[in-house]
Amino acid sequence: MRTEQIRLLLMAALLLAGGLRSMAQSAFSLIEQDRNFAAGSYGLYPDKNLPQQTPAPKGYKPFYISHYGRHGSRYLSDMKAYKLPTKMLHDADSLGKLTAFGQMAYREMRLNLADAEGRWGDLTDIGKRQQSAIAHRMLQNYPEVFSNGAFVDARSTIVTRCVLSMGSFVLQLVKERPKLQVSMQNSYSDMWYLNHQDKTLRDGAMSPRVQKLFNKFIITHWSHYDLLNKLFNDTAYVNRHVDKVWLPYYLGKAAIIQRNTNRGSLPNPLLDIFSSEDVHLFWQIENVYSYIQSGFFELNGAKQPYVQLSLLRQIIHEADSIINSKEHGASLRFGHETVLMPLVCLMGINGYDYKTADLTTLEQKGWWASKVYPMSGNLQLVFYRKNKKDRNPLVKVLVNEREATLPFSSDIAPYYRWSDFRDYYLQKIATGESALRAKR
Repeated sequence: MRTEQIRLLLMAALLLAGGLRSMAQSAFSLIEQDRNFAAGSYGLYPDKNLPQQTPAPKGYKPFYISHYGRHGSRYLSDMKAYKLPTKMLHDADSLGKLTAFGQMAYREMRLNLADAEGRWGDLTDIGKRQQSAIAHRMLQNYPEVFSNGAFVDARSTIVTRCVLSMGSFVLQLVKERPKLQVSMQNSYSDMWYLNHQDKTLRDGAMSPRVQKLFNKFIITHWSHYDLLNKLFNDTAYVNRHVDKVWLPYYLGKAAIIQRNTNRGSLPNPLLDIFSSEDVHLFWQIENVYSYIQSGFFELNGAKQPYVQLSLLRQIIHEADSIINSKEHGASLRFGHETVLMPLVCLMGINGYDYKTADLTTLEQKGWWASKVYPMSGNLQLVFYRKNKKDRNPLVKVLVNEREATLPFSSDIAPYYRWSDFRDYYLQKIATGESALRAKR
């Protein structure tokens, strides 16, 4: 089933459960303040008003950072989101069926399409600047990690936007600390943990039960009549010739991603044709879809986060190696939101290991994927020790440079003892591996 169709089917399930606009308004309020929050995986990196860090316990200094980051802002990777609505609007315009709003939307879509042509999935200059800024703050916040003799081991998936994200990040580090011992690599040999894919889990994300429910209600519950009336001046024409499902969805997608592109600094009148309720709707589609694909969703077996067991094990292995070697520096990994999101769920960071069969509870429970995987979203594990002989350092976890909580107790939170961290997650890995063997 097509990704977009799945997302729309998710919408039907939510509507069936009692109506989106009657749900908790906290996310809606954020969207009213800044529609970037509704963009989900298309959101700009939230680097404004970053909170101050909690001081480390007395005597502890940072010495190692273990990082996994999503690539920076990019163009849409699928031209359909531009070409399908542009074609529909073109056909209507040729017959005089567009309103003034519709003509504006058609003009904006042509401009977006021209800007994106030949750049599908490409990293943008905005994305490069995001990575450079994160690197700069990392140096500012943890200078001890990058002091004389420090290493930087940077690796990315083989996808070009990830390679360029790595390059922008490392270039900033070297610009400010030219004596760093840097290595960079993008190789198939690292893909087993940087972007591991499990066909069984991926194919099982949509259980037959869920898919049947969505299929049953999709047509009767998905409509954007107000929006279509803004765009077209002939209801009969709309009923005969306009795809009422895909046109609003793709227009919203094109409008939301514009901020990431070369047209990002320009006014975005296309986004203005959507009400706050419409944008909230888009956010909920993306959020629920992300939960089914990456979270512990009970109706598909609650195993999707286990796809990142290898990455979590690699993170622990590399940290052990640095702790025992007395070295200091950073392990930087650059990949994708489809890795970052299930990794955060697997680790139970900030409660993202929430398990449920009821998709309508996600918003009120604070399971908001947009807080985890915007463009350039990242996870940082920062290690602190008293001295080079310290074999049980402290570790602090950051999600998008904001301190996070883990699903086990600590009397010094947001700092956790490495022994507790290591024991907890090795057991989590063992549990996950056992569950996957039983599934197969």
